[in-house]
Amino acid sequence: MSVASHPRNLGQELAGGAPIALRETMTAAVLYGPEDLRIERVPVPTIGEDEALIRVEAALTCGTDLKVWRNGSHARMIQPPEVFGHEMAGVVVATGSRVRKDIRVGMRVVPANSAPCGSCFYCLRHQETLCEDLVFNNGAYAPFARIPGRIVEKNLLEIPEGVKFEDAAMIEPLACVLRGVGEMSIASGDTVVVLGCGPIGLKFVRVLAAHGVQVIAVAKRPAQMDAARRLGARDVLNASEGNNDGDLVARVRKLTDSQRGADAVIEAVGRPEAWQQAIQMARRGGMVNFFGGCPRGSAVEFDPAAIHYAEITIKSTFHHTPHYIREALAAISSGDVKASDFVSGEISLEELPEWFQRMKDRQSQMKTVVRANDS
Repeated sequence: MSVASHPRNLGQELAGGAPIALRETMTAAVLYGPEDLRIERVPVPTIGEDEALIRVEAALTCGTDLKVWRNGSHARMIQPPEVFGHEMAGVVVATGSRVRKDIRVGMRVVPANSAPCGSCFYCLRHQETLCEDLVFNNGAYAPFARIPGRIVEKNLLEIPEGVKFEDAAMIEPLACVLRGVGEMSIASGDTVVVLGCGPIGLKFVRVLAAHGVQVIAVAKRPAQMDAARRLGARDVLNASEGNNDGDLVARVRKLTDSQRGADAVIEAVGRPEAWQQAIQMARRGGMVNFFGGCPRGSAVEFDPAAIHYAEITIKSTFHHTPHYIREALAAISSGDVKASDFVSGEISLEELPEWFQRMKDRQSQMKTVVRANDS
């Protein structure tokens, strides 16, 4: 199926037939399959009665998009061919007839990349991340993006005055991090290990350090180590040093009180060996959050005694909720977290395919702002 015939790109009219004052086509980054991202002309999205169209002022690259780019699709998030990207902020240029009245043309907004239904088995038990009908949003790597009705209703927020678009665009990953911290029993003064210092791991470092937590950051690259120090880590270790995994565990434990291990460990790598290390770095009675998802089919081996007799609590947090989306915007609005801490540069839409290749080859570790001009 060509993008031009995709049901989400049928034309350029509001519900009811009112014309949008926009050109008929736009240049966008379209995902076709594994590592197949193309810059091409596509129709400006049409919107339904409960949807909104925004002009994208800033989009951000992220690790999730890198995974989807490599795999070529995602069972729930995106099925090619489709305009790619999900971290964005912009300005409302059109709304459907049933959109709530406080959403107005000209408003600076940031949409979350999903919204739960609020009525399924899991939502009624306050487990919205497991929603049986979680609606996702894509289309950030383009001049204009259609925002699905449920996201407009539940997770389209006005950007406060003075907040930059690139800062606001960061609410989705920050909301995931805030939820990860919120679901753990971490107090000021605790020692917490953050395994992995990509953009997500560095957000954990920033949030934890700001709350008085003694952070031990474990990274692989000098740039990541420098960033972790700058964002408040008390100690930073190079994971590439040492002879084996056990050596890294020993080095971490030496940095904890009486070498008993950390009060909590956050695994933000997504590799089986890192999951194994995380268990060994926690003290007795401590907690481990497997935040980084391993590839499907991975196998992880644990010594049951290391968990059972040490009474280690294991958590795994995935995604965000409307509550944490709002917490993230509040943190950004207050200046506690800003994009400049995590963004290493800016590129044009035309440069994006090459940039994903650089991300794959580990030539780019931080987030990047993508600007799409309607040309």
